[in-house]
Amino acid sequence: MAQIVGGIFTSHVPAIGNAIAKGLQDDPYWKPFFDGFHPVHRWLAAAKPDVAVLFYNDHGLNFFLDKMPTFAVGAAARYENADEGWGLPVMAPFPGAQALSWHIIEHLVASEFDITMCQEMKVDHALTVPLALSWPGADTRPVTIVPIAINTVQHPLPSAKRCLALGRAVHEALRSWKSDERVVVFGTGGLSHQLDGQRAGFINKDYDHFCLENLGPAPDALTRHSAVDIIELAGSQGIEILNWIAARGALGESVREVSRNYHIPISNTAAATMLLETVTALQKVA
Repeated sequence: MAQIVGGIFTSHVPAIGNAIAKGLQDDPYWKPFFDGFHPVHRWLAAAKPDVAVLFYNDHGLNFFLDKMPTFAVGAAARYENADEGWGLPVMAPFPGAQALSWHIIEHLVASEFDITMCQEMKVDHALTVPLALSWPGADTRPVTIVPIAINTVQHPLPSAKRCLALGRAVHEALRSWKSDERVVVFGTGGLSHQLDGQRAGFINKDYDHFCLENLGPAPDALTRHSAVDIIELAGSQGIEILNWIAARGALGESVREVSRNYHIPISNTAAATMLLETVTALQKVA
């Protein structure tokens, strides 16, 4: 079976991509955020994952309001990036873990999830920025990818409980994948932020820390709020915590926190990074 080595949870603000492109990692404004990735880099160098399964939300590059799937899973051989209008450099295509994608899709459908299967799929900053943060300056693609997009834009939105269940079904699929590949899971977006309307600039530190404290040991605590409740608590774009919740479900029950970073603001956003490592039965006994 495939081995799930851990999960990386991080913000995906387009401004982060611009900071990377301009080499601003040590700028006083950006340094507190980028410093949070040093433990992630060390961990990835040791863990050596082969595949990344990424839970993220599309911002109009692949889906728009006229066609918005609740859950969409990529099943492409490769994934193109394109100009989104943020001034971000267009990245080279990402290779897809196509066989694993179909295995996950088949398991999700058998588990009664109605998903959209995408044999062609563009990926935006919600996926490209976290990968660039995790493997800075990589000339080649260190992992193949399985992108899983969650609707955080068009109401009605999926519930946190449903997203956690989705992640747990993906975990089952990964555990049944007959391969020795090492898998890292990503949850991207957030934390609290609202970019428009009367509450533009809204940040809720208390809710953010509630999420960070419970994500590892008690993810079900994050499902006590409805999607509308989360928008009230975290802002209209803070609903991206759904991606984190789904990714946490994909890790399984036993995890330990390796590192955590929380910094505000970045582009009116509460930016956070968390690294959770899966714990095997043998490690628990030790």
